[in-house]
Amino acid sequence: MTPTDNPRVLVVEDETALAESISYNLVREGFAVTIAGDGHQALSRFRAESPAIVVLDLMLPTLSGLDVCRAIRAESRAPIVILTAKDAEADKVAGLELGADDYVTKPFSMRELVSRVRAHLRRAEMTEAVPEPKAGRVAAGPVEVDPDRHEAFVHGRPVQFTPKEFELLEVFVTKKGRLLTRQFLIDEIWGPDYFGDTKTLDVHVKRLRQKVEQDPHDPRHILTVRGLGYKFVD
Repeated sequence: MTPTDNPRVLVVEDETALAESISYNLVREGFAVTIAGDGHQALSRFRAESPAIVVLDLMLPTLSGLDVCRAIRAESRAPIVILTAKDAEADKVAGLELGADDYVTKPFSMRELVSRVRAHLRRAEMTEAVPEPKAGRVAAGPVEVDPDRHEAFVHGRPVQFTPKEFELLEVFVTKKGRLLTRQFLIDEIWGPDYFGDTKTLDVHVKRLRQKVEQDPHDPRHILTVRGLGYKFVD
């Protein structure tokens, strides 16, 4: 593999020592790295270099990480892994709601971060290289999903979903009525190499309920099977 073949990671982190440490570990594992120290610089470098994946701190000067996440997701489906403080639960949820694929909580091990980056890139490459055969719209309950057009409808009205929300909804609808274990869903959406906090899955399920259910607190379609996983019913 030549240097130009190495997947490029955009690391957005205003703490210089941490940014350099992340960069060092990623480069050592065969990645090319671009560092941005604030939000505006992050968007400029993202648009100039089209990185394969973004590692994004949420606490940034000039433009918040959440605003950067929102802007990137509006332009690209590149995976986004956000970095959050240990007690910043609201930031984690907000980042995932804006389209981030995953989060890592500070302090974290470099081995864990590199593994997450590698897993997300492998998943993205597999999705692009071997697209699954599509069969037009698929319906279940109040939901219709059109995988070819990447469109979803709830009660006949178009609804916007983030890439991961859409993937999860598509799995639920195409496998309606079946128990889908948490591990199965993680493998399907994040890939079998993923290891991390399963709360990421729970946040996405919560977001789907808010967009699909009439009463998200008393769901009729996306049901929890306690101790096992979830099930989508008509």
